[in-house]
Amino acid sequence: MSSTTNPSAQHTSTIGAIGAPSRRNTELALLAFAVVIPVFAYANVGLAIDGSVPSGLLAYGLGLGLMAAVGHLVMRKFAAYADPLLLPLATLLNGLGLVVIWRLDQSERLQNLAERQYGVFSPSAPNQLLYSAVGLALFVAVLVFLKDHRILQRYTYISMVGALVLLLLPLVPGVGADVFGAKIWISVAGFSIQPGEFAKIIIAIFFSGYLMVKRDALALASRRFMGLYLPRGRDLGPIITIWAVSLLILIFENDLGTSLLFFGMFVIMLYVATERTSWIVIGLLMSSAGAVGVASFASHVQARVDAWLDPFGCYKTSGACEQIGQSIMSFGSGGVVGTGLGQGNSDLIGFAANSDFVFSTFGEELGLAGVMAIFLLYGLIIERGVRTALAARDPFGKLFAIGLSGAFALQVFVVAGGVMGLIPLTGMTMPFLAAGGSSVIANWALVGILLRISDTARRPAPAPASNPDAEMTQVVRP
Repeated sequence: MSSTTNPSAQHTSTIGAIGAPSRRNTELALLAFAVVIPVFAYANVGLAIDGSVPSGLLAYGLGLGLMAAVGHLVMRKFAAYADPLLLPLATLLNGLGLVVIWRLDQSERLQNLAERQYGVFSPSAPNQLLYSAVGLALFVAVLVFLKDHRILQRYTYISMVGALVLLLLPLVPGVGADVFGAKIWISVAGFSIQPGEFAKIIIAIFFSGYLMVKRDALALASRRFMGLYLPRGRDLGPIITIWAVSLLILIFENDLGTSLLFFGMFVIMLYVATERTSWIVIGLLMSSAGAVGVASFASHVQARVDAWLDPFGCYKTSGACEQIGQSIMSFGSGGVVGTGLGQGNSDLIGFAANSDFVFSTFGEELGLAGVMAIFLLYGLIIERGVRTALAARDPFGKLFAIGLSGAFALQVFVVAGGVMGLIPLTGMTMPFLAAGGSSVIANWALVGILLRISDTARRPAPAPASNPDAEMTQVVRP
């Protein structure tokens, strides 16, 4: 007789005890580069403008480094197994955005313009640094207090109500503000807030919870037409409802960007939940029909469509044409390698140079090479978000991660496409790069949620408790 223990059980227990690597040291090394690159860019701008290193270089470097250090320490404590790339990528983009906003603050042309119109010039870079710190604080709060993203599934329909309230707030008299024809802002305690930036996260919770329950019914097809499986008529209700809501946003708030973002995010999540290509086709047809219909009678949207079709045809009579025309010339002036940081003329665009059209400054001063590098950084964030969705162990987490990643990708597309003249201008802000508190705060929260889902997905399962009785079991062999 001989006695043996179970080697496979021992092997499984060893794997569970070791677990997957946390990759926090990799994140720390990448964060060092994410801080150093914007610091060098800041010094480069100062040398190009004044011929000397900016006096605020040390303070800027310490501030950005402190933000990165706080984020990293919180990750080590509360999300040790989360994706190691998302935090460095967001830090790098945020840092570069601060540099370009400060560069535009130094423009005498913009300073004189502000003094003529408002009597005083208020630099945007200090406010943007403050908003970035608030965004990082919200990022920390998400990781500390949101222990499990699946808790949000309980608030599926509450989140729908909350998102609708945020979207309707700009229409409330005395609360909403009309800025350049778009009613997407509210004023609170002297601060302007764009509630749609936060609504995109909240409504993603509703979409995820709803589609997780209804995906089987939505995947059923009643007939096949031209190679597409068409859904049943009664299952078209959700997409028709979201289409109608997006049109109402476009009509009453004159906000093309938010309506495209919400409808596009829902169609992406619907396709992922059902795996039916027909939903993509139906969504594209409905969005095209809605945009054409609204543009035919909404003057604000019509002006942006005219500027897109022929920006130089109405250059001297329309502000929309002048801005998009200056933006196109900025990209053309940049060439392949750009004019160099601090040496462009994108400030000719006016006040929107540091918000809606900040990407034009990157295109002129960093050229095609710099634009492709920025797109690569955005692409990596989106790719890591999609990878997080694939790794998520629960259907709600999969849909939530793909919804947030899709919303981020759509925002990058509509902003970049608008300032480049590929699609009509939407008025949205480039994530992390553009001046605007609502955008940078909301996007830091978005990254925090993705990291929480990633940590839950990558965290190894606890090793099974050892059973001494099982280890003493003897196998009798003849």
